[in-house]
Parts: sequence; C-alpha cells; structure tokens
Amino acid sequence: MKIDVKKIDGSIEEYIEIGCHARDGRVNDIIRFVENLDGNISGTKCGKRYSIPVSEIFYIESVDNKTFIYSSKDCFETAVKLYEFEELLGDRYFLRISKSVVLNIMKAESVKPALNGRFSCRLVNGEEVIISRKYVNPFKEFISKKV
Repeated sequence: MKIDVKKIDGSIEEYIEIGCHARDGRVNDIIRFVENLDGNISGTKCGKRYSIPVSEIFYIESVDNKTFIYSSKDCFETAVKLYEFEELLGDRYFLRISKSVVLNIMKAESVKPALNGRFSCRLVNGEEVIISRKYVNPFKEFISKKV
C-alpha cells in the first residue's frame, strides 16, 4: 500500500482520502483508527471543566463509585459511568480489561503474562495496567482481529 501525504494551505479544512479497490476490513480498520482520533470527552480537575480529546485518553477507571479519565500526564473526574464509556467508545479501540478499567488499545506498548492467569499491559507512557483473567480471552480475540 502506498501512502501519500500532501501539505495543504491553512485555509483549507484537513481531510483524508483513501483510494482502494474495495472497502474491506483493512480499509474499515483505517477509518475506525482515524475516527478514534476525533472527538472529546468532558472531565473535571480541581473544580475546572476540561474537554479531553479521545485520542489522548490512555484508560478510564472506576474507583469507589467515581470514574476517572487518565491521559499521559493528567487525571480527570467524570460523571459518566464506566459501562457508558464501554458502550460509547467500544468501536474506537477501547476495551474493558477488568471490572474497573476500560483501556485505549492504541496506547498499549506491550503485554506479558502475570500471575494467576492475568496479563500485564505496559502503556506508552510507562504505566502498567492489569488485564484480569475474565477479560484475557476477549482481549486476545480483539487483538487478533486487529493485527
């Protein structure tokens, strides 16, 4: 596959054009990846409201009935429940990896086995999250479809 990148004038809206023989799974994956870069989610930090780009979210965690959004450097609180994020972002490379965490797969750097059938996932920012036993098989299935 050949990739062309063309610089355009700042007055023109940015766009992506895909030339393909047929719209197959590979093209659909490219489209979903690009769509994953678009959109924002609202969160609060120190009493201020922020708009967090979906592409900057590493994972979302629920702790003590509160939901937190983690980016590379910041943590934001949100009123949205974890299951709602799972439904909202499920088609955008986000996957439930434990009872309390939804992970942005695009931020995963490596995965290795851990104790008791769990897996440890190292993120591109160096942080590690645990994939619980219950979610290991769905994680493997998800990854095998995307590779």
